[in-house]
Amino acid sequence: MSIKVGDKIPALTLTIPTAEGPRALDTAEFFAGKTVALFALPGAFTPTCSAKHLPGFVAHADALKAKGVDAILCLSVNDVFVMDAWGKDQKVGDKVTLVADGSADFTKAVDLVLDLTERGLGVRSQRYALIAKNGVVTWLGVEEGMGFEASTAEAVLAAL
Repeated sequence: MSIKVGDKIPALTLTIPTAEGPRALDTAEFFAGKTVALFALPGAFTPTCSAKHLPGFVAHADALKAKGVDAILCLSVNDVFVMDAWGKDQKVGDKVTLVADGSADFTKAVDLVLDLTERGLGVRSQRYALIAKNGVVTWLGVEEGMGFEASTAEAVLAAL
């Protein structure tokens, strides 16, 4: 069953790119005591993800933080080096933390897997966004099919 409002964020280790190289991100530690907006998408450098999803959160980062969000995470089933290159390409700076879920461990744990094997893309994440307070999901927007409405930065802003 997919993650839902009231569930705890799965405790596991992901990877984030930093200026010093890849660094581990312990989800239990990171989410503790914070309000976090996390959005997930099928892949770095893919059309909707690059043209709309990530840019929307970069553009609205200040507004999200003004509404109490301590951190904005962008998660994708890509390796940390791809996420680093994508962040530089998209000029993300420190507005959004890019998170590599290279083996889809988080994506499987929240049961929001998108199987694109037939398209040659393997297992990816469904497109969704959530708000977590102190590690507990308080709002969740999961896209239907290939839609792009429920997980936008604007949808997260409206939910805060």
